[in-house]
Amino acid sequence: MKLIALNLPRDFDEDALAKLFKAYGNIKACNLVMDDKTGRSKGFGFVDMALEHEGLVAIQELHHSMIRNHKIRVRPAD
Repeated sequence: MKLIALNLPRDFDEDALAKLFKAYGNIKACNLVMDDKTGRSKGFGFVDMALEHEGLVAIQELHHSMIRNHKIRVRPAD
C-alpha cells in the first residue's frame, strides 16, 4: 500500500521517514521528495508498505500526529 506523508519537518531525511513507518510494519520503499536547488526536503514523501493492513494501521496511528511541532498528515497515495 503506497502512502503519502505530508507536512514533515524540512530537516527530515529518508532514514527518519523509514524509521517512523517501520514501527507499523515492513516497508518496501521510501522516498522523501527533495528540492533540487537546496537539497533539502520539500516536507513530504512516499512510503510503500508491504501489506495493506499495515498501511492502514500506519495511517490510523500517524495521521495528525506531531513530529517536532509539525502535525503530519498520512493518507493513501493516489
